[in-house]
Amino acid sequence: MSNMTQCIKVPSRDNTYQCSECLKDFAKEKYLIQHMGVHSQEKRFRCSECLKNFSQHSNLIQHMRVHSQEKPYQCRQCLKNYKCKSYLIQHMKVHSQEKPYQCSECSKDFSCKSNLIKHTSVHSEKKPYQCSECLKGFLQKSNLIQHMRVHTNEKPFQCLECSKGFSQKSNLVKHIKVHTKEKPFHCSECSKGFSQKSNLMTHMKVHTQEKPFQCSQCSKFFSQKSNLTQHMRVHSVKDSPS
Repeated sequence: MSNMTQCIKVPSRDNTYQCSECLKDFAKEKYLIQHMGVHSQEKRFRCSECLKNFSQHSNLIQHMRVHSQEKPYQCRQCLKNYKCKSYLIQHMKVHSQEKPYQCSECSKDFSCKSNLIKHTSVHSEKKPYQCSECLKGFLQKSNLIQHMRVHTNEKPFQCLECSKGFSQKSNLVKHIKVHTKEKPFHCSECSKGFSQKSNLMTHMKVHTQEKPFQCSQCSKFFSQKSNLTQHMRVHSVKDSPS
């Protein structure tokens, strides 16, 4: 009797079909049969680009997007694209504020496990990726690539409305709201709308009277760092020689 036939007959709770190899449950028998290709090591579907083999046709289709760069799954919140649906579902936790993964060192929470793994390198103080221009170190290669645009002035992300270029896609997404007039972030006190959450947070200080930025010269407080920077010019003028 083959492993596949044996697995289908394994009884499971709640009328589900259980794999005898890994004990994973499936709602339908066809899903179990499809899953068993993983254990049988039968890989009938081959990629025409790199000749890599896959046990399921769906996995081959997903893999082909590596070559085509196709990303058909888009987040409606920030317009970020993904090559498979599972990545999009994982990303959506960023917007839902769901953060089930916690760092054991500093108790910081994360929406997905991969971000937690990346974060743990902060505690190890290792920065293996170094900029050849300014020797600044980075924990991740993607951060180094992004940083290099400071030196090259490369702006690969362009607005289709006004042709303005951006070095980061996140900045383009924020900018697009200027054209769409979208203001999804509203003040709970006065109902004023903002295109970015950071602008809402700055605005809230008007209501809370919070002034976290203090002048080191005269101890005056300000609600925004930009106001403190502007204020500091008063002292620089006074201190300059006549």
